[in-house]
Amino acid sequence: MIIHESVAEWMKASEGGDASARGLVPTMGALHEGHGSLIRQCVSDNTQSLVTIYVNPTQFENPDDLSNYPDSLQDDIRYLESLGVSDLILPRYKELYPFDFTLFVDESLDSKVLCGKNRIGHFKGVLSVVMKLINLTQARRVYFGKKDFQQYRLVSKMVEAYFMPTRIVGMETVRDEHGLALSSRNRRLSPEQLNLARQMNGLLRNMLLSTDEITRQLNDWGFRVDYCEERWDRRFIAAYLGDVRLIDNVEMTADVRAS
Repeated sequence: MIIHESVAEWMKASEGGDASARGLVPTMGALHEGHGSLIRQCVSDNTQSLVTIYVNPTQFENPDDLSNYPDSLQDDIRYLESLGVSDLILPRYKELYPFDFTLFVDESLDSKVLCGKNRIGHFKGVLSVVMKLINLTQARRVYFGKKDFQQYRLVSKMVEAYFMPTRIVGMETVRDEHGLALSSRNRRLSPEQLNLARQMNGLLRNMLLSTDEITRQLNDWGFRVDYCEERWDRRFIAAYLGDVRLIDNVEMTADVRAS
């Protein structure tokens, strides 16, 4: 695996390359098997498989979340090498934001609900950095997990709206044996909190329960529910355990409704 420690290094190395053979998995590091499923698909689909690790400050509305984000670069590098990734790109803020955050991409409808309702500016930061990374790499396939379905939906809309020659590949959420969606944030849960977090998806999938009933049950267990809503034929939830914010969603298929 070739490690490009700056945008400049990547640009020099990629001159004259075949962009049609490139796939990209954008990440913020602290990699786990959820990322691994995206990366394996990327490696399988493309001659050149790219991963970016960049903790993007413009999408953090809470400075504590940014400062507490795990840093595991050396472990991440070993993991990527084991998966057969061809290139790792490590951009720097001043390279990605040469004019600071004065030029950006935004969306005025789907970004204002769910995670965007209270996290002001979050998706503006997400869309802006994703567009930059797609333009930087010229990847023809970019891989996103559907655990953050709202993000996947918005990035897909952006690519379509701006006629970007890229396909967004959405992949299903990877879960542990108890149904908990894998997340870098899970590392910050205590053993007791982890056991509680593993109950969330079961409630979410129970279509005999209303979203209000799910909210009441989780609050009784010690969660602080941000939202539990249904839209886009899916049921979504975001809830805090202590200071750790967890998200999940399920498709409202007939099978799920009957469960």
